[in-house]
Amino acid sequence: MPLAALYTIAPDPSVDLAVDLAVDRLADEFGERPQEVRLVVQECRRQLSGAPAGALPELVERLARHRLGRPRD
Repeated sequence: MPLAALYTIAPDPSVDLAVDLAVDRLADEFGERPQEVRLVVQECRRQLSGAPAGALPELVERLARHRLGRPRD
């Protein structure tokens, strides 16, 4: 008897578009190269994967903005 069931969730194109738009906005805001910003945004997206899909665009952008705004070590 399995202890847990694994459910797969289909990717949401609107979330992917929101991630792309967040990369553009944050790259302009922080004067960073889009490739570097995309890495931060993608990591934030992965870490927030359990959040409701409707909230993801805002949450991902907020977290990425916070991380990009911190001084680098």
